[in-house]
Amino acid sequence: MRRIIPFTELGRADVPVVGGKNASLGELTNRLTTAGVRVPGGFATTADAFREFLDTAGLRQRVEEQLGRLGKDGTLPEVGAAVRAALLATPLPPQLEAELADSYRQLAQSAGRADPDVAVRSSATAEDLPEASFAGQQETFLNVRGVPALLDACRRCYASLFTDRAIDYRQRLGFDQLAVALSVGVQLMVRSDLGSAGVAFTLDTETGYPDVVLISAAWGLGETVVGGQVDPDEYLLYKPLLDGGAERTPLLRATVGAKRRKAVYGEQGSTRTVDTTAEERAARVLDDSDLATLGRWALAVERHYGCPMDLEWAKDGRTGQLFLVQARPETVQSRRAGSVLRHYRLTGTGERLVDGLAVGQAIGHGPVCALSAPGEIARFPQGAVLVTTITDPDWEPLMKRASAIVTDHGGRTSHAAIVSRELGVPAVIGTGRATRVLENGQEVTVSCAEGEQGHVYAGRVDWEETQTDLGTLPKTRTRVMLNLADPAAAFRWWQLPADGVGLARLEFVVAHQVRVHPMALVHPERLDTDDRRAVDALTDGRSDPTEYFVDRLAQGIAPLVASRRPDPVIVRTSDFKTNEYARLLGGRPFEPVEANPMIGWRGASRYYDDRYREGFALECRALRRVRDEIGLTNLVVMIPFCRTPEEADRVLAEMAANGLERGRNGLKVYVMAEIPSNIVLVEEFAERFDGFSIGSNDLTQLTLGVDRDSDLLSHLFDETDPAVTRSIEHLVTAAHAAGRPVGLCGQRPSNDPQFTRFLVHCGIDSVSVAPDSFAAVKQCVADAEGGR
Repeated sequence: MRRIIPFTELGRADVPVVGGKNASLGELTNRLTTAGVRVPGGFATTADAFREFLDTAGLRQRVEEQLGRLGKDGTLPEVGAAVRAALLATPLPPQLEAELADSYRQLAQSAGRADPDVAVRSSATAEDLPEASFAGQQETFLNVRGVPALLDACRRCYASLFTDRAIDYRQRLGFDQLAVALSVGVQLMVRSDLGSAGVAFTLDTETGYPDVVLISAAWGLGETVVGGQVDPDEYLLYKPLLDGGAERTPLLRATVGAKRRKAVYGEQGSTRTVDTTAEERAARVLDDSDLATLGRWALAVERHYGCPMDLEWAKDGRTGQLFLVQARPETVQSRRAGSVLRHYRLTGTGERLVDGLAVGQAIGHGPVCALSAPGEIARFPQGAVLVTTITDPDWEPLMKRASAIVTDHGGRTSHAAIVSRELGVPAVIGTGRATRVLENGQEVTVSCAEGEQGHVYAGRVDWEETQTDLGTLPKTRTRVMLNLADPAAAFRWWQLPADGVGLARLEFVVAHQVRVHPMALVHPERLDTDDRRAVDALTDGRSDPTEYFVDRLAQGIAPLVASRRPDPVIVRTSDFKTNEYARLLGGRPFEPVEANPMIGWRGASRYYDDRYREGFALECRALRRVRDEIGLTNLVVMIPFCRTPEEADRVLAEMAANGLERGRNGLKVYVMAEIPSNIVLVEEFAERFDGFSIGSNDLTQLTLGVDRDSDLLSHLFDETDPAVTRSIEHLVTAAHAAGRPVGLCGQRPSNDPQFTRFLVHCGIDSVSVAPDSFAAVKQCVADAEGGR
């Protein structure tokens, strides 16, 4: 019987021998080093060694007797405590102790130091199987040094196979309690207490979008990230460009978390948490080089395993080297059926109480039950909303009774987030203040259906759930595209078989993610004291505040463009009106007061004007970063409200001066067709642009002379008026004669099947609609093409 096997002799076929975690470490050690993956050395005890331990001094019989009391005369806490006490009181078999000591000495020799510190990890033989995630059910002990401490940690790992949460979890999923054995992995510690650590998923954990690597990172040991004790940094990398071809690391988004605490070495065999410094809180944990390395490793591991992966990594603060310390198949999104798309939407309104990260895409409702410890399960009613600071695996028996979960702390890869996804329970994580704001018994609605931000509303807010069977959607000659504005929702709709994005509004990103007028960053000297102070705070006191605008704008645009690659994503440059621009932070000194902003200084007329030219240059820099540096060349630029061909020439010249030359690197530039002059002079505009997109709201307004915002004239505002429809027919015919495609990105096709049929019969190339209207419009287009 082999009691101990080095990682160098293990592979993923050895799950029955050493459990999923240790088998995977062996697989990484033996199969992924050619891809440059670095794994700390170590060894594992076998399932046979555990069974030998259970057969010592009648231990198995005592454990069986205690487990048999479950649901009869013994509660889960009583039974669990009795089983663990029995295991902790039983010495390890002498032969196992001797082999552990010998293997530890060999590991020390290979590391070149006496009594090296090691991580001692539990690995259940049923752990990390594709059909059930046992992650976090057993214990891990860090900073273990010396043989006596190692033997004690091994026995404690064995006992942790029978924690209350592990017993409950196996019982819930139908696993035989004693058919599961435990292997102990002993691995050289990476000094991430002096560096950093975190986790990486090879898909988007909320939507299942498969083309990204999501990395969470914090200072110190990784237990704070996994345990949800900190709000970590989050980095989103685009997988298809990780193998090269881009000038920069294909980083779609970088979010700097609060990271107020970090875990470091404590006394022998223990860790402790300490406050981070102000510099650590403000700084990114990983630079682009580290992200590229982790991203490529994650991609290599996923390709090798052939499935989405959940990885843990650590960076040694002494050497600067990165390591993978754990790898297992992702077990939530990868198990979901891909043919049916469920969509939740709030239909009512309510007072917003707290906000945080949204986990999942569902909505839940119930009375608040705020708890400080999982032992209070007896007072938690079925269907209540669990509110607490953070969760760990001890909370799992309670979490499965909740209709929703709200925590003060944690990130997307924290324990609360992972378990909530697995249970299908909506959760709002890292609110910072839920336990102070939400009151016991208070009725609340927890919404994770509004993008990356989750919200908790007072009372019961109405919502609806719809399902779309993607397999039943027809194919169409006319392209059906999406209108998207919110980068946070970019991946929510990735499963829709859309033909790209027909309209992504850049001003939405500016308003919600940048939140400052670009000219206020170019000329901060023109701001008053209060606005100057607010801008400095927003930009973190950067020496070049304009880089803040470019960074935030590029990170807002990039996920939208990546989500549909290689299909085109048409990004419209900013089309704020002057009154809307003035409402941005620092905007008032740069915006005139106009009597009618709707037909005033907007769109193209701003881009070459000295009063905004430098702001437009920042927009161009962000667009160029997405296309040329990250490598998302499916981005198409669209110019709004371009009144004359001469104005088009001036705008294209400004773009070229800022590195966005039409035709270079495949860049296509479209124009909005929303002014009668675009229709009358279609041939002239077709010489300057690669395509047209009809903005039906403005075209109707300017054709009929009706203010689209006027209640008094609403009965006259009609996109189906013959003056409008004949303009559309003329545009399509003339543009096609010039070899230019025409699309429509207004809202009308989403609401009016008859208008959709009219567009198809005109021969329009594409219609772009709201995502929740996609299925209905796609079917309507197919019917129109079939003559129905």
